[in-house]
Amino acid sequence: MEQLTDATIAAWTGLMRTSRVLLERVETALKSAGFPPLSWYDVLLEIEMAGAEGLRPYELTDKLLLPQYGTSRLLERIVKAGLIERVACAEDRRGQVLRLTEAGRRMRRRMWPVYARALGALVEDRLDEGEARQLAALLNRLRGGEQGPGDP
Repeated sequence: MEQLTDATIAAWTGLMRTSRVLLERVETALKSAGFPPLSWYDVLLEIEMAGAEGLRPYELTDKLLLPQYGTSRLLERIVKAGLIERVACAEDRRGQVLRLTEAGRRMRRRMWPVYARALGALVEDRLDEGEARQLAALLNRLRGGEQGPGDP
């Protein structure tokens, strides 16, 4: 078995625990305000960012990094809630495009202040701007250098 340094193990364990705790706190804030889970916000945001042309379900799956079956179930719940709609794809008769409904747009906008307050309390109030940029850069390196929204 490969030997890892104590620092590597501590970094990994800390990253996993911190991620779980921070996500749970954001989820609690959203739930306490009467909103759906954070995964719904992420779906609504990605579809909104795609614009009027919408997103194919497989494109959304890639962006969310969820397994296909998990994304399918999540999308079905959001469609039933009337926040997104499935539209036939012009280029592929069997395919579908996901588009945000006006209700979905309003929901995402209503969720954002609660989410932003949670991010402020969990990150911005605890790290100065330089530390936040440094953390973002380190996490980007761990991810393999892929740029995502908000990355430096």
